[in-house]
Amino acid sequence: MLKKIEGIVLNETPFRDTSKIINVFTENGVKGLICKGAMNIKNKNRVTSMKLTLGRFNIYDKTDKLSTLSDSDVINYFPHTRSDITLISYASYLCDLVYQTLKQNLDSEEIKEIYNIFKNALLKIEDGFDPMIITNIVEVKLLDFLGVGLNLTNCTLCGSSKNIVTLSTERGGLICKNCYQGERLIPINIVKVINMYYLVDINSISKLSLKRDLVNEINCFLNNYYDDYTGLYLKSKSFLKTIEKL
Repeated sequence: MLKKIEGIVLNETPFRDTSKIINVFTENGVKGLICKGAMNIKNKNRVTSMKLTLGRFNIYDKTDKLSTLSDSDVINYFPHTRSDITLISYASYLCDLVYQTLKQNLDSEEIKEIYNIFKNALLKIEDGFDPMIITNIVEVKLLDFLGVGLNLTNCTLCGSSKNIVTLSTERGGLICKNCYQGERLIPINIVKVINMYYLVDINSISKLSLKRDLVNEINCFLNNYYDDYTGLYLKSKSFLKTIEKL
C-alpha cells in the first residue's frame, strides 16, 4: 500500500552495493525504510534519504518489516547547519539523542511531543540561534521521557516552593533551606534558567540573550547529569564535547 509520511531522517546505514536503510522520525514514531539505489549520485532519493533531512516520503508501507521508499521531496535540507562543523555536530547529536529517547516506552502523545521539540530545535539552529542553548533546552525537556526528570517546581523532600537554595542532582530536583543537608550548591540563577529551558516553547523563541559564562555552566551541569543518570554514551556527544573545547 502506497502511503505518504513526513519526517526527519535520524540515521542511515549502507545496504548492499548502492542502497541504504534509513530511520525516519515522524510524529507517529520511527519508520524504517529501504532506499534502493539511493547511494547513487543521480538517484532521485539521494538527498532526501540523507541524515538530517526533513522531507515527505512516499512509501510502500509494511507493518511487519522494513517499508520501501518510492519517491520523496525535500522540505528542509538545513543547508546553513550542514555548512558549519559546530552546527552539524549539535544537530547530529540531537538526532542520536532523540533516537535513543524513542527506545523508551512512550505513548503516541509523548512521541508527537518529542517530534515537535526536535523539529523546532533543528529549525532554530538553522535560523542562527545559539546551538548550545537550543541543544540544552532539548536535553532538559527529554529528561522526563528518559525517566530521570528533574523536579523544578518545589522542594523534592518537603514539597515547599519557598526558600529554594539549590538543585540537587542526587535528589533529582530542588532543595529548600530547611531540607538542605550539605548538597553541592548550584547558584539560583542557573536553577532559574534550567527551569526556563524546561518550560519554554522552542517554536516561540525569537531572541536568546544569556551571558556566555552562564550558558557554559548550564551546559556543564547537563553534561554531568546525562553522564551520571541517563546511561547514554553517544559518540556524537563525545565529539561535540571536543568541539566545545576548541
